[in-house]
Amino acid sequence: MAKAIVDVAIAILLHKSKVLVGWRQANQHQGNKHEFPGGKVEQGETPEQACRREIYEEVGIGLKDWHMFDMIQHEYDDIIVNLHLFHAYVPDELLNQIHQPWAWYDRDQLARLNFPKANTVILQRLIWSHLIKINDRIAALPQSNAQLYWRVQTGEIEKIEQQLRTLNDVQRQKLILNIDLWRELNTELQAKIDTIHLKQSQLMGLNKGELVIGKRFIAACHDAVSLQHAHHIGCDAVFLSPVNSTETHPNAKVLGWDDFAELAKDSDIPVFALGGVAPENLEQAQKHHAYGLAGIRQFSSIN
Repeated sequence: MAKAIVDVAIAILLHKSKVLVGWRQANQHQGNKHEFPGGKVEQGETPEQACRREIYEEVGIGLKDWHMFDMIQHEYDDIIVNLHLFHAYVPDELLNQIHQPWAWYDRDQLARLNFPKANTVILQRLIWSHLIKINDRIAALPQSNAQLYWRVQTGEIEKIEQQLRTLNDVQRQKLILNIDLWRELNTELQAKIDTIHLKQSQLMGLNKGELVIGKRFIAACHDAVSLQHAHHIGCDAVFLSPVNSTETHPNAKVLGWDDFAELAKDSDIPVFALGGVAPENLEQAQKHHAYGLAGIRQFSSIN
């Protein structure tokens, strides 16, 4: 007998780099597990309409501005579920309207919660390492939880693809490639790269709805305008730089920690401090509203 197929709309609600999570009762499908808010797509509804309705009914807030996050199909023993995922930012003024028992969790906490298996891909996208190493050698890929932005120039694409094929799935999950390079890859390798980098010029040239669905995007930002645009088009995280002066850009206008904090404190997506920072500055950075750190020279020893 063919399994029933159910379309479900799910919301990833974000506020100041926290994520809203609830709990499924024992009598529900996949009960006694944590969950993101959402529910079945009713006849005559689009998935986004269902998502907006479910969030109003379940969570108690009305949100207009949604971003397509992903579409995942998962087969359980008794049912096939199509998950239509959207994300949205929750402003301060709506926080007190959220129903119980929905609660906010730091992204690191999500890994310790008991979600259904269908949510594994979602969690992998939401949980970032706190350290991102920038290097032009793929051999510099860390064995630790740190990620690598492989800042390699386009060209010799066959050689680049050959190097990517030497990596396993776990290693590729740690890898970040710029969008220009990613676009040059064959479709098989494109599908295996999870995280895509945008330079600020590339970021500002994109509109809402133009990001590739199901990919994680991290954008380079240097000011409030670019940071706001990263939110507007639905990026997952940003590099915010330069925090301090660097040897490679000694004349660049620096933010300093105070201006960095002023920009980062209102961000609903993770902000990585970049420029003249070292891994040992992580605690200081987090006191200034950074999610993590990224760097080149002072990150070379991370493995």
